Amino acid sequence: MVNKVHELRKLNNMTQEDLAKSLGVTRQTIISIENGKYVASLQLALKIAKVFNKHVEEIFYLMDGE
Repeated sequence: MVNKVHELRKLNNMTQEDLAKSLGVTRQTIISIENGKYVASLQLALKIAKVFNKHVEEIFYLMDGE
């Protein structure tokens, strides 16, 4: 699973802490998602999409062969 959380966060001038607070999670969770070490739950993915005003599929997607 690949995601564009880091890219979107930077485009929106948000820190990891800003995003974490808006989602009700820890900064460590955001770090783990951005580094691909944690796959966001459906609920969290939907919340992230809402923050960035994007569809989930625009942020999270599978690489070929996954």
